[in-house]
Formats: sequence, structure tokens, C-alpha cells
Amino acid sequence: MDLISSYGPLVYVLLFGYCALKSGALPLFAGFAAQTGALEVGPVAAATFLGAYLGDELRFGLVRRYGLPDLSHRPRLQRAFTTATSLVTRYGWLYVFMYRYPKGMRTIGALPMGLGPMPWPTFTLLNTASAALWTGVLVGAGYVFGAQVQTAVEGGWGLASVALLAAMALVIGLAWWRLSRSSLASAN
Repeated sequence: MDLISSYGPLVYVLLFGYCALKSGALPLFAGFAAQTGALEVGPVAAATFLGAYLGDELRFGLVRRYGLPDLSHRPRLQRAFTTATSLVTRYGWLYVFMYRYPKGMRTIGALPMGLGPMPWPTFTLLNTASAALWTGVLVGAGYVFGAQVQTAVEGGWGLASVALLAAMALVIGLAWWRLSRSSLASAN
């Protein structure tokens, strides 16, 4: 927490940049840091929301204007994009709420939306709601449950939390694998 105190407002700028580029646990930890008093919850929530919202608006706009580069030389990225496109086709506007959560999807999530027929104002409205929900879930969970997690870890529950994290990662991984297989099967 001394590191946070030393860098002051730069911490919020870094949080903004992180949230503009990707999803992950940093907003959760920032919420916990706000609960301990090391950060202010308002600026944490604002940096998280603005980063998430503006990052996706930028990706949407760039792809809408310029399209996608050739991905044939990057098969892993091409598979992820194929999965994302399949999810857009299958779930429509609900996709905007889904792509923030699986690891690796957030970075490319808005790209298929930018190529699709959805008008930009509609995407902006959905993106605003999705970014607000994502901010509330992560920052809120860190703020509300951070003290309980810290108490549990200090009380010897560290192994249990690692086991729960592993179980959650397994469930998400299996769901992602299943979606990837179904999107590849429907593409062929």
C-alpha cells in the first residue's frame, strides 16, 4: 500500500490504461485498496469505467473505419476472432455484456461489433451499460468482500481460495473451449 501512496494520482491513470486495454483482476484489487483507505473509491470506479468504456469505443471505431488486418499469420488470434464473431451472430446485443468477462476476449471483443451492422449509437449505449456493470461488479466486489478475503487468507484459508480460483478457472476454460468448438464447427 506504500507504493500506492507514493504514486498518488498516477495509480488512477494506470488503472484507466489497464482497463482500456484489457479485463482482469486489477479493478477488483483497486476496490479492495479503496476499502482499506489506500485509494478513493470514486476515482477507482471512474478510472475503471472510463477505461473500459473508452477502450471499447476506440476499438469499435477503428474497426468500423478501417476494418481488420489480415489475421491468417496469427492463427490463435484468428480463432479468437472467429469465436467472437460467432458469439455476436448467436447472441446479438447480449454479446456486448458477455465479452468483458472471459480472459482474452475483452481485447478483441468490440472488433466484431465494429464490423457488424449495429449502429454506433446503439453500441455506445450498450457499451456504457456493460462498462458500468463490469465496474460495479469488480470494484464493488473488491470493496465489499476484500476485507473478508484478507481475513480468510490470514486465517489459513489461502489454500481454499486457491482451490476455488482453480475450480472457477476450470469451469470458465471448459465453457470457452465448448464455445470455441461450436463456433469452429458452425464455421465449417
